[in-house]
Amino acid sequence: MKGSDSTTKLWSGSSSPSASSHDLTTGHFPHQQKSSGMAMSTLNRQSSETGSTVHLLGATSDTPGPGGGGGGLKLTAGSSLTSADRSNHNGGVGYSSTSCTIPGFNGEPANVNSSIGSSSSKGNYFGSSGCGQHQYQQYHHHHHHPSSSGSSSGSSSSGPGSANILARCCIYLTKGLNLRICAVALVIVTIFSMLYYNYYMDSSPIASFMHRDTRPAPLIHCRMLSNGKPVEPSPAPDHRSEARLRIDPKVLVFVETTYSRLGRDIAELLVYNRIKYKIEVAGKNVPVLTIQDKGRYGVIVFENLEKYLQMDNWNRQLLDKYCRDYSVGIIGFVAPSEETLVGAQLRGFPLYVHTNLRLRDASLNPGSPVLRLTRAGDTAWGPLPGGDWAIFQHNHSSYEPLEWAQRNNQDYPTDGLIQPPLATVIQDHGRVDGIQRVLFGSGLRFWLHRLLFLDALSYLSHGQLSLNLERRILIDVDDIFVGEKGTRLKPDDVHALIATQNRIAGLVPGFRFNLGFSGKYFHHGTHEENLGDDMLLRNVDQFNWFSHMWNHQQPHLYDNLTILMNDMILNKDFANEKGIPTDSGYSVSPHHSGVYPAHELLYMAWKKVWNIRVTSTEEYPHLRPARLRRGFIHRNIMVLPRQTCGLFTHTMYIDRYPGGRDKLDESIQGGELFQTIVYNPINIFMTHMSNYGSDRLALYTFESVIKFLRCWTNLKLTSAPPLLLGETYFKLHPDETDPVWGNPCDDQRHIKIWSRNKSCDTLPKFLVIGPQKTGTTALYTFLSLHPSVASNLPNPDTFEEIQFFNGNNYYRGLDWYQNFFPVQPNGTGGRYMFEKSATYFDGELVPKRAHALLPHAKL
Repeated sequence: MKGSDSTTKLWSGSSSPSASSHDLTTGHFPHQQKSSGMAMSTLNRQSSETGSTVHLLGATSDTPGPGGGGGGLKLTAGSSLTSADRSNHNGGVGYSSTSCTIPGFNGEPANVNSSIGSSSSKGNYFGSSGCGQHQYQQYHHHHHHPSSSGSSSGSSSSGPGSANILARCCIYLTKGLNLRICAVALVIVTIFSMLYYNYYMDSSPIASFMHRDTRPAPLIHCRMLSNGKPVEPSPAPDHRSEARLRIDPKVLVFVETTYSRLGRDIAELLVYNRIKYKIEVAGKNVPVLTIQDKGRYGVIVFENLEKYLQMDNWNRQLLDKYCRDYSVGIIGFVAPSEETLVGAQLRGFPLYVHTNLRLRDASLNPGSPVLRLTRAGDTAWGPLPGGDWAIFQHNHSSYEPLEWAQRNNQDYPTDGLIQPPLATVIQDHGRVDGIQRVLFGSGLRFWLHRLLFLDALSYLSHGQLSLNLERRILIDVDDIFVGEKGTRLKPDDVHALIATQNRIAGLVPGFRFNLGFSGKYFHHGTHEENLGDDMLLRNVDQFNWFSHMWNHQQPHLYDNLTILMNDMILNKDFANEKGIPTDSGYSVSPHHSGVYPAHELLYMAWKKVWNIRVTSTEEYPHLRPARLRRGFIHRNIMVLPRQTCGLFTHTMYIDRYPGGRDKLDESIQGGELFQTIVYNPINIFMTHMSNYGSDRLALYTFESVIKFLRCWTNLKLTSAPPLLLGETYFKLHPDETDPVWGNPCDDQRHIKIWSRNKSCDTLPKFLVIGPQKTGTTALYTFLSLHPSVASNLPNPDTFEEIQFFNGNNYYRGLDWYQNFFPVQPNGTGGRYMFEKSATYFDGELVPKRAHALLPHAKL
């Protein structure tokens, strides 16, 4: 196939009738100098063998037009030139392996009104390995024809002239491209794009617009929030009666095994609400139920109702008699089973059950006297958890439904017929046998059953196990002014913060966000974020404030009291300069460092600089489980338990929330966050500044959960300053005043916030205890003589005995105790440290304290 047979027109439509083409394959070059004949002969040979011809800018004739005006250029893509051809540079013919010389670029003169085919045109050869897929070779003669400009001006003004420019631009932009250049350019563009996004996008109006539609808004609606305004609830019923005086506030729980799931759920719920209980395995003899004519238990709970119905006569009569004599009620759960029951009658009762059902849309009986904590009037829409629900049917006046649900129509088609509600929780008024009961058709997986279980405990114990309905809420916002660019607050975020605070204050009297600031990082954001910092200070009186460390440094990293105090003074000076209040008496250290395990320098500096009287931490005694968090008082500073809400520094966008929005909504609507407020009379929540920017997840979360609490509970929500919360907490729990020092090395989180200069290796491996005058001093002396055994340093007040676990020395803290056990030199590794005290033998608190700090020590 000849090169001229595969001709492609890349640009056509020349309006000039004199448009001509210079055919590189035929070698016709008008006005060509003779010196170029050799090169063109070589060019003809190769292009006629392998070339494919491309016509540019004009007609496709093989001969040039007589006037040379508006002529086109035919480009041939052929094989590479031979070595002999590459060496031919005579007669003004130039060869380049890496570039294309285009008229008007690379220093070449351009005449937009002349054709490439005129006497002053340049002949171009495009080889097979140049620009893009081909190497462009160029043969040119430096001639200037004075008449070329005028000869084509008429025809190129509208067509070929502009086409020449565009074609030349396209060829120039693609010249010299190769794989390496493209790869380098791609890497540079990628890096620039990443830097641009990280620096600008998270704080740009574009990002704000992108996330404006994704920001979640509270969508909690119920009868108690009609027209957006809260409705004042009716007073909750009082379950107290004189019968409560004859029973103790304690629960007896019968479980199938000590490892059963529902049994653990019941025990954990009781622990969370600080209700005393005793676990017994069903099938054995019932424990002692009375002591000195007083009932030991206020409510009896059966994890499996069948175990109660199948008790032997002796134990059943004994238990029923106790319930009648002391007006004690019974709570029972219908346990799931593989066998499906349809209308099965409970033994001895006019009550029937259907099991293994899937249900949806639960609602409560507003006329039930059991409801106290729980509020009726709305419906929990959607499928109920599990497919093993039991429902109750009855034909006796002793039974009254407490909760209803509907069959899941997806599993049980109804052909559009309205189905009657099904009783999933039922109350037995005791008109059959004189014993009141509350029976559940499912366990505690459904959040509403947890509330009903607490109400049943209150009702059946005649108020002896009633919970206080007052809840105090404080929301701390840590890291104010701290954060990377793109994660900080902007002016519109501050406006949203104030607006949400006002809405929450309508539901929670006295509510204000509590802002913890670090002054060193003021104005460390983008321009818009710096305006957000200024906006916070202009509204400083809208919030409560507390110090969070000047440089956000963890206090346990300080070994010098003066340096620690100086950093605190810097933050205090910043507060005074900006008009931030400094008299709250409350502070939280970054990452709760130094609070527990206690870093004594922190407590000393807090007192001297800020006069701190109350703080909070999530680490005492451990972060998990949350139900076991407690408070204590150390160096006259009240330490309150701090709660988490599922939001941390990195949770800023709803679409990036772990588990998605459904997971967050689950926590709000009956889940962990909702239950945290229900179970704790004092709630101090930890949040961070980043949670209030971007998608403002903290605002969404707390406004939603507070509304949900108003819809489903009779809790009275209020807020108060930290100092008042501390005083209230220890009035409710006076037994938590004394701390219990644990071993920091038993918790990896505690090790991370413990001074690097401290070590658990210095703690004693065994204790010598015993009554006085029994030879403990002699044993202490003899053991100290052994080279592998070392004792504590002597206490100047009590001679060789430290007397830490039994007296006031315990309140001096773990640092004071460890000072009597110096760090051993490396050459003495393996020495056993021990302590001796004759006062430990009869100390009431010694076993608990010693076990907490030295769980593996020998006695």
